[in-house]
Amino acid sequence: METRRDERIHKLAQALKRTDKLHLKDAAQLLGVSEMTIRRDLTEPASTVVLLGGYIVSDPKSHAGHYFISDQHGQNAARKQRLAQAAADLISENDTVFFDCGTTLPYIVDAIPDTLPFTAICCAMNTFLALKEKPACNVILSGGEFHADNALFTPIGAHSILDDLCPTLAFISAAGIDQEQGATCYNINELAMKHHAMLRARQRVLVADSSKFGKVLPARIGELRRFDLLVSDSAPEPALKSWLAQQNIPLRLP
Repeated sequence: METRRDERIHKLAQALKRTDKLHLKDAAQLLGVSEMTIRRDLTEPASTVVLLGGYIVSDPKSHAGHYFISDQHGQNAARKQRLAQAAADLISENDTVFFDCGTTLPYIVDAIPDTLPFTAICCAMNTFLALKEKPACNVILSGGEFHADNALFTPIGAHSILDDLCPTLAFISAAGIDQEQGATCYNINELAMKHHAMLRARQRVLVADSSKFGKVLPARIGELRRFDLLVSDSAPEPALKSWLAQQNIPLRLP
């Protein structure tokens, strides 16, 4: 039996056959419901449409057993929201900030005051869509080949936008945090931009919610010692917390 949620999802899917994206506000008007109702609909599983940075788009997922940003967006949302404010508070007026790919970064963007002037460098569609809603933000999108599974743009050719910029700080997202293997993520195609940002930035900030502690993913970002700060929603288990303290890697919590 089709529920009201199913009906709303179906209407959104039909609307997306006529356009590539639909703003959350427009979708709410189309369906005659609140924006919160649509957010709640799309955080539940088995949806053919997803919410990315304030826009509703068709789910690009087509293969099993792989990382898709649409799968991860609603995962651990409460944890990501808690760490987001702790991360956003690191940004000062007129900073230049690199925002990595992944589903945690839009939560950080949402937590930044609308009145704070800053320059943002990003390389992922979902992060860009969130940043462009910040009226005082000057957004620089690093273009190139688009990868739908993680909404990432990778440069074509030898030149990268980060060759010409030195960010005040870089937010680097990880899907795994391990004492031995360091910070890891799902996709190898993310590594070049992460490494370049870490090289250029004055402060390298690793962001990961507490569900990532103790996990190891296929693509290795680097040793935890390469980061100046780890931001999360809660402290890791005692052994890792003690090791971070021994390595002089500060842990920033809400």
